[in-house]
Order: sequence, then structure tokens, then C-alpha cells
Amino acid sequence: KQWYQRRVAITAGNAKNFGTTISPWVVTMDALAPFLLPHQAKTDPAPLPYLQEHDSYQYDIKLFVGIQGENMTKPEIVTKSNFKYMYWSPRQQLVHHSVTGCNMSPGDLLGSGTISGTTDEELGCLLELCWKGTREVKLGESGEVRKFLKNGDDVIVTGYAQGMGYRVGFGECTGKVLPANEL
Repeated sequence: KQWYQRRVAITAGNAKNFGTTISPWVVTMDALAPFLLPHQAKTDPAPLPYLQEHDSYQYDIKLFVGIQGENMTKPEIVTKSNFKYMYWSPRQQLVHHSVTGCNMSPGDLLGSGTISGTTDEELGCLLELCWKGTREVKLGESGEVRKFLKNGDDVIVTGYAQGMGYRVGFGECTGKVLPANEL
């Protein structure tokens, strides 16, 4: 499919109905200010006028995702990406979400969706890493491989912004894949 070949995000919402894990850390926009990147206009596709931005709202935040199967002693990092690869900024996502009248309230959560970089090592989700199930993702020295997550897998997401001599971190966010309830 064209969306897959161009590495365009699958959708910003489909994974959230499968599993969502929320970190206990709150990082303010003030804490992220030193990691703000210069504005780069988006052109493919060009955002509609109400979504166009003319100032910076992307950040240099390193992201890592690991998988630890039930028989593994430690997680294996399967992808390293960066928040700077987000096509839509958090502000654009909020505007797009609320433009049709959906109310937003303090405490509401919005997920970023897949964040893929420019190389194969920076692919942002298992679907992309395994190329729709056509190749296996090796989980380090454990001998385990994945095309899709399995029951019992722990998925570990970490991220941080690195300054000169300091780091602003987001903590570790871990979720376990559980089997479906029997009907």
C-alpha cells in the first residue's frame, strides 16, 4: 500500500484501543524549552490552513522501545526514534481533535501515534519493523523473534531529552500484553 511504502503514519488512534500505558511522570513545557527545534514547514501533505504553524513546536526527545518476552531475563531495545520526527505537533493534534467541537478538559490525554524516523532502525512500531509480518524482529541473544506481540510480552518505552550535563527524563513506561478474556 502507498501509505506503508511512504512510511506515513498508519493512524494516530488504532493502537490505543489495543493497549495504552501511561507514565507517572509529568514533564512541563518549560522543562522541554531547551530542547525546542527550529521550525520546519510541513509540505507533504501541506496542512490545512488552520493547522499551519509558523513557530517551533517540535522537540529533540530520544525515544526507545524494548520488548521482554516471558522467557527473557531483560528487555531488548527494538527501536530508537526521536520525537522530532513527529509530522503533527502536539498543538496541531489538539487543534485537529477539537476543531469539530470535541471538548477538551484538563487531564485529557492525547497519544502521539507512531513516531518513525528516517532509517530502518528508527521505525516506530512493530508493524513497520516486521514489514507487515514479512520479516522477523530478533530480540537480542534470547533467540526469540517477533512479528507481532505475544501474550506475556512486556513493552517498555523510555524517553529523555539530553542537555549539556543534564537530562530531562520521562521515566519508564511498561505494559504487559495479557490474553483476551474468554467470552
